[in-house]
Amino acid sequence: MDKVKRILKSVNIYKIKGALRIIKHDGFKALIHRLRYGSGYWMGYDAWFKKHCASDVQLQEQRNKQFSYCPLISIVVATYNTKEKYLQEMIDSLIHQSYSNWQLCIGDGSTNDSVETYIKEHYANESRIIYKKLEENYGISGNTNRALELATGDYVGFFDHDDLLTSDCLYEIVKSLQKVHHECIYTDEDKLNDSTHYFEDPHFKPDFSIDLLRSQNYISHFFVVSMDVIKKVGGLRSEFDGSQDHDFIFRCVEKANSVYHVPKVLYHWRMHPLSTAMDPESKMYCYEAGKRAVESHLERVGIKAQVEMLPKPFYGMYHVIYDTLNDPKVSILIPNMNNKALLKNCVDSLLEVNTYKNIEIVIVENNSTEKDIFEYYEELQKQHSNIKVVTYKGEFNYSKINNFGVKQTSGDYILFLNNDTKVIEPNSIRDMLGICMREDVGAVGAKLLYKDNTIQHDGVIVGYKGYAMHAFLFLGKDDFGYMGRPKVSWNVSAATAACLMSKRLIFNAVGGFDEQFKVACNDVDFCLKIRALNKLIVEDNFSIWYHYESKTRGLEDTPEKKERFNQEIAKFQKKWPDILESGDPFHNPNFDLNKGPFRYPDWKKGLKVV
Repeated sequence: MDKVKRILKSVNIYKIKGALRIIKHDGFKALIHRLRYGSGYWMGYDAWFKKHCASDVQLQEQRNKQFSYCPLISIVVATYNTKEKYLQEMIDSLIHQSYSNWQLCIGDGSTNDSVETYIKEHYANESRIIYKKLEENYGISGNTNRALELATGDYVGFFDHDDLLTSDCLYEIVKSLQKVHHECIYTDEDKLNDSTHYFEDPHFKPDFSIDLLRSQNYISHFFVVSMDVIKKVGGLRSEFDGSQDHDFIFRCVEKANSVYHVPKVLYHWRMHPLSTAMDPESKMYCYEAGKRAVESHLERVGIKAQVEMLPKPFYGMYHVIYDTLNDPKVSILIPNMNNKALLKNCVDSLLEVNTYKNIEIVIVENNSTEKDIFEYYEELQKQHSNIKVVTYKGEFNYSKINNFGVKQTSGDYILFLNNDTKVIEPNSIRDMLGICMREDVGAVGAKLLYKDNTIQHDGVIVGYKGYAMHAFLFLGKDDFGYMGRPKVSWNVSAATAACLMSKRLIFNAVGGFDEQFKVACNDVDFCLKIRALNKLIVEDNFSIWYHYESKTRGLEDTPEKKERFNQEIAKFQKKWPDILESGDPFHNPNFDLNKGPFRYPDWKKGLKVV
């Protein structure tokens, strides 16, 4: 009661007005951040960005740089009654580029002559600006396509009329093209608050992730594509207006031989009251168009699937449900020692909660001593023809046990499953199988929760403290996380074998689990071997399980166990030095991985954001 009184006493008309002002200009999310972190939260990022962006000295060095490959980059912009201030700042962000071989192509669908007049008055001597007044307003796609018709560059970059490029943006794009002429390039981005003039809300993106792109348009800005690819796919399609960029990106990456990510914030998306950056819920048609963009993409690449749009507050995110043609058999492999109650909990969920029925359950018995577990084994095999128990004789070695167990299975797909798991979402196995059946996929992980409904596993990020760490550890099961990752499917470098599905063919191709990793590292190593075959690992967050972690084997809490763990880490480091040096491609080097996955740098002391 005293605490409530203190809170009420601290509230006054000025604070209420201030809160309303923040909501009006920056949105409710900004108010929450202000209350949680203080007024310096995004000011901290603003300062961090300005510290890490190219200095005047560096920009001059870039201007003096002589590239061996100097492509002409056409920047296409559709304008429509653009405010003079925004027009000026947009154009000037190009004028100030440290790379000079560009052209600005403007298709103006304005209802007045303000844009034309301003350009003629202020940029008449700038030959790199190509302007065309359109006969009418053809909409965002139509106007952009008419701007595209003006382009003669080797590459084309798509630029919104009220946004900004950093001064080194085109330099970094061209720099990335020197060794390989990538056909699609994209960058990180943030938002420019039009009221405070602070840079906010950075989007640190992964390297190309097809599953994340099918889940949401994570690429967005700044997207640059070769003219050769554009000639193959055509321009934007007006029937996808609202998500025309999502549709266009899909069509481009489908034809591109190489998609490259520049992990630097090079694009500022302006937030103002009329922008979708300020109010994502203002245009529902955008999200419907995004769903159709995903569906159209899947149809073109010959993948049968259904697409569902996630409900509020996850608008703009999608669940792709892949067909499980002919419903192939899934062999579920469960190592076990003693602990009847735990195993029964797992098996019961597979038989009663799980909706995918073409399964066999193979339990690998390893050194049990309790009478009731053997009685349970006998009971299971008598009652269920699709359950069998095989015995592995020898000390605990996770890799050997599972390699042995796979030989006892008959399915084309193997689900490696810990005995301390329990399926929550009934369609979990079917959802994983649909993904795993894709030709480009080698293995599929699941979302695992502790019994308190916080996240235990949501993909693995490689590189943390010389090894790896689970993403979004301890986050609530329904929390948004970083850019909605815990709510959608996305590509990862590795996933835990506590619940991991793979093809038998893939398992055999990589030689199964590496038996030098007896307890630790075996699943991460297995996934990295699959990645070496150029196959994808997918984190399927629509497959949801409980994981009562380490209840059978116990924690790594003795000196002997810790020493064994450290020895296996050393073996892992020796085997996979490249990814540990270069970084996980599905993370981002702008994060501070020393703190854990998806942790922002300390631009405000004590700040933790997931």
